[in-house]
Amino acid sequence: MSPIREQLVEMIDCLPEAEQSLLLEIARRFVPDDVATPDDLAAIKAARREFADGETISHNAINWN
Repeated sequence: MSPIREQLVEMIDCLPEAEQSLLLEIARRFVPDDVATPDDLAAIKAARREFADGETISHNAINWN
């Protein structure tokens, strides 16, 4: 664990429960909510492979009617 992380853990452990919930809300503002999940990453990898192998269909080739 990095020194900064260790300091954060120690400080959090010293805070009263009510203050910990406030700190959690503040920390959540720094974490993006659009992080790709492992399933997302697998789907992206599969799509890129299909595209590279020519297994995709052009948007113009689709009959949208």
